[in-house]
Order: sequence, then C-alpha cells, then structure tokens
Amino acid sequence: MSNELRDLRDMVGAVLARRLPTPDMIREQIEHVRKLFSSVTDEQAEALAMEFEHVHGVTMDIGSTLEDPGFEKWLDDARSEIDFFFWERYRRLLAERGFSGQVLATLDSVTDRTLGLLENPKKEGKWDRRGMVVGHVQSGKTANYIGLLSKAADAGYEVIIIIAGIHNNLRSQTQSRIDEGFTGFDSSKLQMNRHGAESIIGVGRYDSSRRPNAFTNTLRDFNKQTATSIGIPLENLKQPAVFVIKKNSSTLKNLLEWLKEHNARRGTSSISAPMLLIDDEADNASINIKKGNDEVSRINGQIRQLLDVFDRSCYVGYTATPFANIFIDPDSDDEMFGADLFPRDFIVSLDPPDNYFGASRVFLTDPDDASGTSVVRHIEDNEDLLPLKHPRTHVVAGLPESLENAVRSFIVGRAIRLVRGHERVHNSMLVNASRFTDVQRQLRNEIHNRINTIRGNIRVNGSSPEREALRDPEIGALKRVFDAEFAACGVSWTEVQNRLWDSISPINVVEVNSRSSDSLDYDAHRRTGLNIIAVGGFSLSRGLTLEGLMVSYFLRNSMMYDTLMQMGRWFGYRPGYDDLCRVWMLEEAEGWYAHIAESIEELRDELRRMEAANATPREFGLKVRSHPDTLIVTARNKMGSGERLVVSIGLANQFVETAMLRRDDKSLKANRKAAVDLAKCLRSTGHAPETGEDIGGGKLVRQVSVSHVIDFLAAFQNHQGSFLTETDPIRKYIEDRIGTELSEWDVFFSGLRRATERSLVDDSLGFKIICQRRAAGKRSDDKTLLVTEKQRVSSRGIEAVGLTEDEVSAARKGYRNETDPPRSSDRLNYPDRIYRRVRKRPLLVVHLLAIGEEDEDLSKSDPVVAWSISFPRTDHEEKKVEYVVNTTWFRERYQEEEDEDEAEGDDD
Repeated sequence: MSNELRDLRDMVGAVLARRLPTPDMIREQIEHVRKLFSSVTDEQAEALAMEFEHVHGVTMDIGSTLEDPGFEKWLDDARSEIDFFFWERYRRLLAERGFSGQVLATLDSVTDRTLGLLENPKKEGKWDRRGMVVGHVQSGKTANYIGLLSKAADAGYEVIIIIAGIHNNLRSQTQSRIDEGFTGFDSSKLQMNRHGAESIIGVGRYDSSRRPNAFTNTLRDFNKQTATSIGIPLENLKQPAVFVIKKNSSTLKNLLEWLKEHNARRGTSSISAPMLLIDDEADNASINIKKGNDEVSRINGQIRQLLDVFDRSCYVGYTATPFANIFIDPDSDDEMFGADLFPRDFIVSLDPPDNYFGASRVFLTDPDDASGTSVVRHIEDNEDLLPLKHPRTHVVAGLPESLENAVRSFIVGRAIRLVRGHERVHNSMLVNASRFTDVQRQLRNEIHNRINTIRGNIRVNGSSPEREALRDPEIGALKRVFDAEFAACGVSWTEVQNRLWDSISPINVVEVNSRSSDSLDYDAHRRTGLNIIAVGGFSLSRGLTLEGLMVSYFLRNSMMYDTLMQMGRWFGYRPGYDDLCRVWMLEEAEGWYAHIAESIEELRDELRRMEAANATPREFGLKVRSHPDTLIVTARNKMGSGERLVVSIGLANQFVETAMLRRDDKSLKANRKAAVDLAKCLRSTGHAPETGEDIGGGKLVRQVSVSHVIDFLAAFQNHQGSFLTETDPIRKYIEDRIGTELSEWDVFFSGLRRATERSLVDDSLGFKIICQRRAAGKRSDDKTLLVTEKQRVSSRGIEAVGLTEDEVSAARKGYRNETDPPRSSDRLNYPDRIYRRVRKRPLLVVHLLAIGEEDEDLSKSDPVVAWSISFPRTDHEEKKVEYVVNTTWFRERYQEEEDEDEAEGDDD
C-alpha cells in the first residue's frame, strides 16, 4: 500500500468513525478526500470502499452487568460538568486505527456503564469500590480499560495505577499503549530528558495541552528515586498521575513505601486523592496458597495495602477467565467474600465484536469428526526431537516436520497476503514449545537456519518458470503446503511464487523471554510492518499481543485450565486473513481448549440470566465456585499439598461423562454387567430397550424410574481420576431431588446405524448395538483408558436426544437470537448446552464403545462401557454435593503442570 493510499485511508477512516455510514456515504467521503491524492486509482478507491464496508459492518453487543444493590448512581447528573478531553482524544485515535462507528459507540456505552459503577471521584469522605470486567482472550480488554481510565481521569480521578502482568515485556507493551492512548507522549524519550516535539505520539498529536504525569516508562518500571525527583506530591499535580507497574512483590513494596513517605497527609498514613487501580490479568494476582509458598498471597496482600493507602479508591480487575482464583481459593464461601479483591460491587461481562476470532471459531468438540477444524492441525511427530516433557539441558537436534510445515505455512500465508494487497502490515508467527530459555534459544537458532536455507533457495530459483522452480526441494515443499492448506484461498500458486521472495526477505526469528535482547517493537515498524517468528515460553503465554498473528505452534502441557486459555495468543482480530490462520497443537490440548471454551460460555450464559434476574456479584461468585470445573482448578491449585480436598459442586444444567475409565479386566467386566443389568431391569418394568425409539442406531426409553439409574451408577466402577463422575456424590445429588425434577429419566443406549466387517456388533444387552468406535488417548495405559485424545465420549448433539422437535427448535432459536446480530440457522454449530435449557427430564446415555484405531478390526473385541448424564436446569434452590479430590493422584499424573509455576528462574 502506497503512502498516499495509506494517508487516504487514515483520513477517511477518522471521518467515518464519527458516524454509522452507508455504502454510498463511504464512497462519497472517499471521492471527497481523494482529490488530495492524485496517484490513487479508481480500482484502489473501490477496494478501499469495500474495506470500509467490511469494517463498518462490524458490530459489538453491550454485554451484561451484575451489581450490588444500593449504590447511588452519579454519572448522569455529573455528566454536564465533565469535560471528556482524554476520552475524546482516545476515541479519535481508535477511529484512525479502523474501529467502526458501531464498535466505538458500543465501547463508549460500555465504558460509561463501568465508569458509573465506580464511585464519584468528587465524593468526600472515605470510600472504596471493588469490581471486575470479564472479557475474552485478545479481544480488546486493553482498549476497554484505556477508555475507562481516560473517562475516569476526565471525571476527576487523580491517580491511576495499572498493574500489567508479571513479565517485563508485557509491562513495557502496556506502558507503550498507555503512552499512545492516554498520556500522548513517548515516556522513554522524556525519561532521557528529550522534551522535544518528537516525544509526542498517539493522542498527543490531536491536543497535547494537558499532559498526564507518567511515573513509569517503557524502559523502566517504577523507581523510588526517579519518582522522588519529580518533587511534587500527588495531590498538588494539576494533571492525573499514571503508574504502569509489573505485578511483582519488590515493585509493589517500593511503590507502597514511596507513597507513604512522600504523599501521605501530614500526621496520617493515607492519601486523599481519588485513585483508580486497574489489575490486568486479575486472576494472576489473587490468593493462591500452595506448597507452603505464600508468594502469590504476598502480592495479593500488597495490592490490598495499596488500596488502603488511599482514602478513596476503586479496584477493577480485568480477566478473560471467570474461573479466576479469586472465586475459588479460599476454604469457605464466607472467606471468599471477605477477601478485599473479591468484586463485591460489580461484574461487567464484555461481548467482543462479531469479527472476533475466538475459541468458538477455532475449536471443534465432536469426536466423530476426524478432519479437525479449518484452523487446528495436530502435532504427532514431536517426541523424538522436541518431547513434551524435557529437562532444561535438552539438546534440540532438529525441527519436527510439523514445525517445519508451520514455518512454511507462515511464509506462504504472508505471500498470499501480499498478493491480496496487504503490504506494510505486521505478520507474526508464535512458537511456544518449551518453558526453558536455553531450549527456546536453540529452537530460535534452528528456525533461523531453516529460514535462511529457504531464503537462499528462493533467491536462486524463486523467479524461475514454475516447472523449473518446483524442482527445488524447498520451493516444492512450499507448494505442497500451499496445496494442503491454502488451495481454496482464491489465489493461484503462480501468484504466490511471484511473491515468495518479498514474503521471506524481511522475516526475522526472535527469542522472547526475560533473558533475550530481542523485542517485539511493532510501533517502530508501523509504517513498514514487522515480520517475525517469535519463540518463547511464559512471556508468550499471558497478556502479550502478537500483531498480525497468523501461524501458531503450541507444544505445551494440556491441563493448566485458565492459564491454558490465556496461552491462546492466536485469538483476536484477523481482518482479511482469518482464512490463512493456522494453529498446530496436540490433539489432547485441542480437547481441553474446547472444553474450557464451552465452560466459560456456560458461565457467560449464566451471567446473562443472572442480570435479567437482578442477581448480585456474590451470587455469581457462588455459581463459579459450584461449577464442576472448579474440581480441576482447585486440584491444580492445591495439588502440591498432598491433601484430599472437598469441593462443593452443583450439577443442575450440567453435562458429565466418563471420559477416563478403569482398564483392568475386573472393572471392565463389572461395568459391562452394570449395563446388562440396567437393560434387564428396564425390560422387567415394561421399558424394554429393544422396543424403544430408534435414534441414530441407538435405543431410547422414556420416563424410566430414577431407581434404575441409581442402581446402575452404584454398580459402575468409576476411575479415581475422573473426579466429576464419582458415583457417590452424583447419586446423593439425584436422591436429594427424588420427588421433584429428577424422579423420571430418559435412558438412551447409544449406537451406530451402519456396521462394516471391522465393526463391533454387541448383543449382550438383549438387542444388537453397533458400537461407537473411539481411539484410546496416548496417555492411556493398562490401568487407565482415556477415551480419545480429546477425552470426549459423546458426539455433538447427544443432548438433543429425547427432546421433541418443538423443544429442539426452541433451543436453537433461542441460541440464534442470543448472537449479535441474530443469525440464521445456516451452517451454525449449536452447542449441546442449549438443549439443557429446555430439557424436562434428565438423560442417561449408556455407551458401548469399540476401542481402537480407525482401520483396526474390532469385530472380535469386547465393548467398553461408559456413560453420560445431561442434567436439566432446576426450578428449585440448587443443592450442592461434596466431591473429594485426590491431590496425590493428581500430582503424580500432572507433575509437569505443577512445575510450571516453579520455573520462574528457569523460564522467562
């Protein structure tokens, strides 16, 4: 893109963002401004118009809010007295960066709503507020809180503190965004006493007459000596003071000491200036005592001390994971609500714009779909060269073929972007395959050498005729990747080959961790675009944004839950190239991501329903604590203790299944007998399965007495590591509801319609079942069977079994109407959770599984019995039941995850 065309786009974009333009308005504005740029062709102008049509078609919903009743609203009355100087500058910057008028209008409304939930900074006396904003990974939380702090400064907040993650590069990146979006000057240049016009950036270009006081900069975290040298107490500053600090105990200690020594009112230890504290990645600062190490608890305590230093303060935690430790760790409910960082006053849930490239777009949960998704590719060849578990002394002797193909995909993908006209834009690839910096350095060097080899071959043969060029082994490999990955992208190989040299020439391979000198300075390359392959570990795992991310290679442990979701740097916005994005990961990790994404969406659904019912943050906190997935989160947080933990769980509106099974002969036989006895009991009471409804090759029996289900669960031998399917608490939960909604059940014996000569056809139940084929997960052994790498038993849509056509239609219509804007039913993947909303009776699914690979002859094998239960929503008060988590077993199986948090000195 030429400089003139880029300038034209910026000027038109800034004007269009102030309105909700139609296609005609877009073209009129382009023609009006185009007179200043004679080199812009008609074709370029029309392409720009279509780009703006796409941008301004993007919408964003306003999200949901829970608040504690009794708070006195203040913003509407105060609005006429507020000069929104900082907000208007920031809004103009976002418009220039391509935010649509629709999205900006919603962002304005959402930040207004959140500002109104803070306390009025003009209110006298002592006060404090605690809240949380729940967003999505890489969905624009930073833009949201810069908008919020800008409006807070306009309203009268005098001190703004942003706690920006636990790594230096994330703190620096956040500081850079604050410089650009709020202060309006380059803090690093001012730190070096260069006060000239060259330090003005971002919003400062529009109006630099009011300059916030920055006590930190992109090069350096908070420093007591530097802060003292300013020589003016916070309360005497004419413009807001802003601190961007790392979530580090030493930094917090220094800031606390400086505030008390130099800013407290005489004769007191407190400061009267109203203060807003924004805790980015808030779940990473909560109480999290484990292994007798109180480091995280100390940071939590320091944040609470920081709030106490100010007579008037507001705390707003931002997170993408509602399973934040703040809801989970304390031993009792009362203890949780007594914690100062609990968002007792409000919780705001952000909805992303409809062009957000999120978890629902990336992951597919159906184990019957062997093709994967259009985005995810499975890593199956890493163990020889890059094993999942390796010491810090591991020697990288080469790259797995899957990683080489990922690198080739990045080169080809960038060439396709160039053919599409995406010149001078950022392009990034992520490689997160080890937590050890020494291994990361070796990986960086290996990839660097591979890039140099490919670059050399393209330099020599890339411009040759196609047939001749393809004789080159490296170019031939790139062509194979193009055919496998991008054949449907609308661009020919000939066009791609012509841009291979332009694609690979500027690519650099960088190491991103605390020990490397490399950096991700996207701002310095804003006009030309930065093209990098970033190799790292923890620094790439939380908060850090990779601009223009197109290809990810993720080879990390698969059961870190909320932390795992934060590692999803590949989520975000991919305008014009989302079809080129690829993620390489283990199949098991894909299964966990899909599960976590579904769990978080369940909680978001619950938050929306709670908002309609005027529920409070306390009630949502209880919901998070009683969610079944807290079994895993709690076990992971506490697994170093060697304790047996008791966790209270609610099962209403939940789906549970035995994806982890005992594999010893005695247990397998006992579970087959449990299924046989269930069929016999049903037959004896007039509910013969063989005469039930035929659904997809399975048999459905309706309105079965709960006693048969309880007897089946009592006879089933559950695996000790399958916490949620412990039969004692499930039976207790069911028995507590006999006489209400769980007295009658639907029972479905799942099967297939068609058999092959290699299929397992079983008649042990008194009727024929063509058994579903499932592979054993790679971590299965002679005692434990993991059902598929993704640990999923049921196929998508199983929870619709037993519902009437009207009920299915109502569930799907409700889901479509929840999307913004409401979507049609064409090609829409319906999550199973929507069927629980309309289910009147619980559903027990009995699975007879044929365990083996896709081509394996399983006709002579014995079936393995598993089960699933879909619990409907409850119309009664939710009663929780107690589950016991065996942390010793958990630690033995997931030792690597425990070590992750111990590696701070070994990793970034």
